[in-house]
Amino acid sequence: MSRLRVAVIGAGHLGRIHSKLLGSVDGAQLVAISDPIEAARENAAKLFDVPTFADYRDCIDQIDAAVIAAPTDAHAEIATTLLKAGKHLLVEKPLATTAADADKLAMLAASRRLTLQVGHVERFNPAFTALGDIGVDVKYVEAVRASRFPGRCLDVGVVMDLMIHDIDLVCSMTDAAVADVSASGLAVVSDHEDLAEARLEFACGLVANLKASRVSPAPARQMQVYGCGGFAEIDFSGPALHAVRPSESLVDRAFDLDQATDNPLGYADELFADHLQLETKQLESRNAILDELHDFVISIQSGISPTVSGLAGARAVTIAERILDSIAQRAWYAEAAPSEIGPLASVRRRIEAPRRLRKAA
Repeated sequence: MSRLRVAVIGAGHLGRIHSKLLGSVDGAQLVAISDPIEAARENAAKLFDVPTFADYRDCIDQIDAAVIAAPTDAHAEIATTLLKAGKHLLVEKPLATTAADADKLAMLAASRRLTLQVGHVERFNPAFTALGDIGVDVKYVEAVRASRFPGRCLDVGVVMDLMIHDIDLVCSMTDAAVADVSASGLAVVSDHEDLAEARLEFACGLVANLKASRVSPAPARQMQVYGCGGFAEIDFSGPALHAVRPSESLVDRAFDLDQATDNPLGYADELFADHLQLETKQLESRNAILDELHDFVISIQSGISPTVSGLAGARAVTIAERILDSIAQRAWYAEAAPSEIGPLASVRRRIEAPRRLRKAA
């Protein structure tokens, strides 16, 4: 079978990573890189020794597939053009800036029987993939995703930039619809929300509390998953996965709880030694982006849906949009005295409706 000819659209940070890793993907060959910025093209040409193009449309006839790592607000236009040209796509997250555009892309790919994969790379993180071995019946999720100010991806806020990773991960745990969304957020540095929190309630009863910030002094990528059959804590940065499983006697309540009153300290030790045992999962070291690219190529070759399909990517964008709408409904001015709001003393920016922000962008 001949190798797929792949172009990378966007020669920024992620585009360079994809371009480098494509050389290690069986069945694929990097044949072109496109970026409207001349300096980025020149750098890419030196690094990867492939033709570069200012306009991605100039290389359409030379490719079978593309990785779109362009700014988010360009995803819909670029992806629509390439799908109509019959090209398979891996689109970096989020799939689009609006649910309407994301849905159109998913439907267009399906109608033309083309692979459309979305770059929710945490699905390939070994700490998350190992969660399936734990067998936790998920009922409640807490997630925190924080970074220092990135200086890039500022065409969208932290919900579309960071929180959408955890939105997608939670959605992968259930097919149930979202019954209720409640959220709040603040614009601190950019014109979009830079920190946000959201509570998602699914029709199946699953509840997820998600927090995200891109103005955090320390990075964090963690998730806690609770269920009747156990508890798991994921550190995506490590990566690491720790699980606590209740013993059968604990599940059946066949133990003497009265002992806790007589000897609380000793009973706590016994409880965790005998009934809530901690298990640290041994993880294989892997490159999640490389696994993502392998998944993309295998999906094209086999016709099997990718791990993160266009429909999954569109679902994440739809929920993210509902979170932004909820944030907009709580719009407020931070007019409190500096002593009351601490490091946010300089914030005087109102979070307006996402529709206004998108229009301004």
